[in-house]
Amino acid sequence: MEPVTLTTDRLLMRAVGPKDTHAVYEAVQDPDIQRWTTIPSPYLREHAHSFTEQLVPDGWKYGSMLTWGLFLPEGEDLVGMLGLTMRSMSEAEIGFWGTREHRGNGYVTEAVLAASRWAFVDLSIDRVEWRAEVGNRTSRAVAERAGFTPEGTLRSAIVNQGVRRDCWVGSLLPSDLALPSTAPYLPARSRPA
Repeated sequence: MEPVTLTTDRLLMRAVGPKDTHAVYEAVQDPDIQRWTTIPSPYLREHAHSFTEQLVPDGWKYGSMLTWGLFLPEGEDLVGMLGLTMRSMSEAEIGFWGTREHRGNGYVTEAVLAASRWAFVDLSIDRVEWRAEVGNRTSRAVAERAGFTPEGTLRSAIVNQGVRRDCWVGSLLPSDLALPSTAPYLPARSRPA
């Protein structure tokens, strides 16, 4: 698959490449990004090179991990990253982070909605799943603002810095964005307590 560029009212979402290596490296020096994501820590320049020059292009090429850099419209100022990891033909897991200097502006929420809408319409995905380590309230707030429904806690479901940790999980469905699903959805009935 060729990389797809998306635009929102305030963002240019495009695949990162070699010209973005320095910006990615600098952004990821933020202790909060290293604490709450599963990237290597410490994050070295060679990690950024591998990410922008191999992991992102290969993910798009094989359709396995579709990653966008989130940029202001001029396309140079990195405000975050977002990726959709394909879990099956009809489900993807979303992950994201925002740069320290651009947090609190709603950019990541805007990107989450754009990428999810694109996945529902163009890839016929029927479920986008969000996971975050328990305690990552910033990630949870983004997911909830984007319309994800929290579904619970998965025990020992994330490995971060060599340690298994519990995570929150939630989902966004096409119907949450007033879009059709590829297959009918029959929610479970609530049972009386």
